[in-house]
Amino acid sequence: MTKQVHLAAHFPGVNNTTVWSDPAAGSHIDFESFVHLAKTAERARFDFLFLAEGLRLREQNGLIYDLDVVGRPDTFTVLAALAAVTDRLGLTGTINSTFNEPFEVARQFASLEHLSEGRGAWNVVTSWDEFTGENFRRGGYLAKEDRYQRAKQFLQVATELWDSWRDDDIVADKATGEFLRRADAGSFTHTDSQFDISGQFPVPHGVVSGRPVIFQAGDSEEGREFAAAEADAIFSRHSTLDDGQAFYTDVKDRLAKYGRERDELLILPAATFVLGDTDAEAAEAAHEVRLQQVSPQTAIKFLEQLWNRDLSDHDPDGPLPTVDPIPGENTVAKGRASVRIHRDPRDVAAEWRQRAEAENLTTRELIIEVTGRQSFIGSPKTVAETINRFVQEDASDGFILVPHITPGGLDRFADEVVPILQEAGVHRTEYSGTTLRGHLGLRDRSGLRHRSDPGAVSGATVTGAQA
Repeated sequence: MTKQVHLAAHFPGVNNTTVWSDPAAGSHIDFESFVHLAKTAERARFDFLFLAEGLRLREQNGLIYDLDVVGRPDTFTVLAALAAVTDRLGLTGTINSTFNEPFEVARQFASLEHLSEGRGAWNVVTSWDEFTGENFRRGGYLAKEDRYQRAKQFLQVATELWDSWRDDDIVADKATGEFLRRADAGSFTHTDSQFDISGQFPVPHGVVSGRPVIFQAGDSEEGREFAAAEADAIFSRHSTLDDGQAFYTDVKDRLAKYGRERDELLILPAATFVLGDTDAEAAEAAHEVRLQQVSPQTAIKFLEQLWNRDLSDHDPDGPLPTVDPIPGENTVAKGRASVRIHRDPRDVAAEWRQRAEAENLTTRELIIEVTGRQSFIGSPKTVAETINRFVQEDASDGFILVPHITPGGLDRFADEVVPILQEAGVHRTEYSGTTLRGHLGLRDRSGLRHRSDPGAVSGATVTGAQA
């Protein structure tokens, strides 16, 4: 059976993904930048816009990381504003489960569900570093196993809050025409190792969708299990064909033990793209893009993150350092060197040296290779065919596209690649539904009995009186 290709747009973070030197590069702060990318994605009939969260600017060697010269507006604020200027596009936001609280996050997503009429989604992530924790009263950081335990319990609490409203908690008084709330509507109590809360949840469940779509972005064993048990979609980093197929099979095979079918969890890797009139022209342009994304200074920054030492005097156009990385706590790139969480940096450095020697790569050239996300490079026809191949051969269910120019970097893809996919019958020409859950072909997992006439309460004033 031919699969449909799911497509989404990622508004890139303030990092070296964006080619700032390009004259077409625009603001990451101005609302019009968000509007432009969102409307382009909706025009191309994408499933959703994905917006990441940054809880703290990164620093290196005690200074703000050069690529984080400006911050990002609050995720919820931007998504709520975009709900007013889009009609069908899903609105997905990354919200951290380590340093936020369930009640507030559940309330914000429930509000977004109402504002967007069922187009919201939550990318549930954890945070491991003390650096980010310094911005919060609790501070510190959680061990790996504790992070996922908190994330599971966090999502469980949020789900209980969303489900605390029954379908008959708001009823119409036939005599007055007023809508009345039952006294116990939204009541909740939850106690576990992370949370001890009780009260009444103030936001009724959405009239269209019981709860937002749940995304997950972790790739560890714990992350894969969490996704198989709880998520509707995975924001994956495995975007090559072989790696994608292996990840796809692994995660989909985990679903059965949670009583879920294989189509109840979508695999959506992030991917960049570079287009040209010909494949050769695109390849040349892609090379220039990577050179601009990884400047000599940026290459040294990445090198220091693994080596855990000041390498400002190192020649980026020379070989890798002969000294080994410093093991233990990272003191150079706080909150950034995630490779150190999982592997000994000395082992990684040895692999880099072997590759650099085998391929005769300079430091900068190697950093370009090891930090580059898989890109679709070629003419619009080549890119469309490659994307479709990945989906049909079960390397993914679609892709979350990360343009290297903001906000206009998606325009050519929408105008030239999407029509080819539509002509092939693997991407919609019109939206058939109004909710993100519908766009993704997902069933409502809330188990709520929705009102037979949702429109009857839409926009109603809910009173405090008992029915």
